[in-house]
Amino acid sequence: MKIQKIDKESINTILTDLLKRSPNNYGQYAAIVADVVNDVKEHGDQAVLSYTKKFDGCDLLPEQMMVTEAEIKEAYEMVDDDLVEIIRKALVNIREYHEKQKQYSWFDSKPNGTMLGQKITALESCGVYVPGGKAAYPSSVLMNIVPAKVAGVEKIVMVTPPGKDGKVNPNTLVAAHEAGADVVYKVGGSQAIAALAYGTETIPKVDKIVGPGNIYVALAKKQVYGNVSIDSIAGPSEILVLADETANPRFVAADLLSQAEHDELASAILVTTSEALAEKVAGEIEGFLKELSRSEIISKSLENFGHILVAEDMDQAIETANAVASEHLEIVTANPFDVMTKIKNAGAIFIGEYSSEPLGDYFAGPNHVLPTNGTAKFFSPLSVDDFIKKSSIIYYSKEALEPIHKDIISFAEAERLTAHANSIKVRFED
Repeated sequence: MKIQKIDKESINTILTDLLKRSPNNYGQYAAIVADVVNDVKEHGDQAVLSYTKKFDGCDLLPEQMMVTEAEIKEAYEMVDDDLVEIIRKALVNIREYHEKQKQYSWFDSKPNGTMLGQKITALESCGVYVPGGKAAYPSSVLMNIVPAKVAGVEKIVMVTPPGKDGKVNPNTLVAAHEAGADVVYKVGGSQAIAALAYGTETIPKVDKIVGPGNIYVALAKKQVYGNVSIDSIAGPSEILVLADETANPRFVAADLLSQAEHDELASAILVTTSEALAEKVAGEIEGFLKELSRSEIISKSLENFGHILVAEDMDQAIETANAVASEHLEIVTANPFDVMTKIKNAGAIFIGEYSSEPLGDYFAGPNHVLPTNGTAKFFSPLSVDDFIKKSSIIYYSKEALEPIHKDIISFAEAERLTAHANSIKVRFED
């Protein structure tokens, strides 16, 4: 990885390069996705099954789309018992963390005859998209289903692409069953998103769609937004490590590579106040690349979107981290909690040398579905909040409305909305 000193030009160049990875910049695929979405909207199961055969090489009948109890049982027989126990341990942590996010309805009554409040209602249904094939991530199954369950969503529908044999990845299926998916369908890609958004003869329409996917899935979610809600348009994974001279270079290198291995578009950035650490981390990365199984993917990721940046001081390093607004931010400094208070933009913040990013991916409890491509400046991690909606509650007695009714009438007339004004007037005509 190239080492460079931080200046305004270097930061602007990096931010421009990172934004190129956004799904919003892949418009050449939009027309393909639009055709698939519209076809599914119009032809339902027929279109879904046709695309499943075309893209996944799997020829299914409508009655074979839904995963059966027998298939779930078979999946448990194929998954190592130790992994099942690990999934259950992770679920405890994830559930406990999200339970603390729950919101409750509130009402505020006053002696003058008014009552105002907010009513919290869980969404009735949600769809969870889970990638298949090489990208089989049972951890993402847990992270997307658990907050929906905690929020009280009545029906959780999961979709995931089948293999050519018509089966779902057993690890994915076990994770879905453990987390509490109500039903799982063997369908992936943009056709799955369209099926969830509009419904087919077999797959029910949902209120919200969450979960990661490839560029076709991301663009399909973007297209159906408005007909249903979505979590976000997720971009490639990214990590920024903020470190000083006290950091362990081997730990830092390993953490950077943990994200670079996702795909060639992943980003790994080290921002440090120590040139000596920068040199050591670069050396450790070269050593790891000779050992790791996905070194080819990692090398391409680092070549295109990997950076080692040397800051003049910690203030400049923090300013850089806030400008990048990384999905994952690790703070490995002498005073990490002090640095943390100055961080404004990050999806998840990992504090100290033993809080590496994979801890959050799998086990700690906070959600690993995080804002990418700088959207941490205005988006938050997936949470229970994503699966609820809020209704305002307003009650006024006649005695409470009478003293202010003329003010409302005047306000409405100032906006030339005479029917609004009249709605208040008729209540005090006598």
